[in-house]
Amino acid sequence: MRFASAHAAIALAALALTACSTQPADPATHPSSEGVVAPAEKREPLLLFTSLPIYWSEGGVGDLLSSTAPVHWARTALETRYDLTPLDTLTALPENGVLLMAQPRALSGDENVALDDFVRRGGRVVMIVDPMLDVHSAYGFGDRRRPEAISMLSPILGRWGLRLVHDDREAHEASWNGVTIPVEEGGLFELTDTGHDSRCHLSSGGLVARCNVGAGKVMLLADATFLADGDHAGQAADTVLFDLIDAASTPPSAP
Repeated sequence: MRFASAHAAIALAALALTACSTQPADPATHPSSEGVVAPAEKREPLLLFTSLPIYWSEGGVGDLLSSTAPVHWARTALETRYDLTPLDTLTALPENGVLLMAQPRALSGDENVALDDFVRRGGRVVMIVDPMLDVHSAYGFGDRRRPEAISMLSPILGRWGLRLVHDDREAHEASWNGVTIPVEEGGLFELTDTGHDSRCHLSSGGLVARCNVGAGKVMLLADATFLADGDHAGQAADTVLFDLIDAASTPPSAP
């Protein structure tokens, strides 16, 4: 994720050079795994909060203006169905909607409160968090522009009655909703007794969690390996992403 200053610089450069800039690939030219692209006016809104270079590539303004810059496969897939809005902060969330959090940075106290309020009043969240993500980056360790290697969301997870722990098994595959998910240095969710008016249910051995929080719902996946590489991860990756969003978008159900 780019911080506000980085996003502002990119946005200003894009506006100043609109006449000569080339935007990232139009999703209409990159159909989804099913080959169906929703018309722009029918794409549902989707908020995106991530430290991974899904929406903004690590190349910054240079990539934004380049006709040959790579576009992350997840952005291409998501834009076949959704109107994406990238977020730098969670302190000004709308009254409701769907939010995708993919290996996000640690949240401030105000952001934890805002996120919890968003869900409790009916918001839907997909949270893909990895306790130990090995991802290639152009930036060294300690650089704030580098994707988060360790998920640090214990406060909000604890409030919902969950704990994220490291899965010390070797790389393997897990199954969820009929789809195979590659797991590498991933995590597992555990239930705790700290949930405040929330009910969580675990599946796939703890790799996936579903939580009913107030009037809202959260779908969680404890591994981000399939999102770590910008190269297309195959139809299964598209399906995992879409299925998690679809599951979060349905009404809360009894665990």
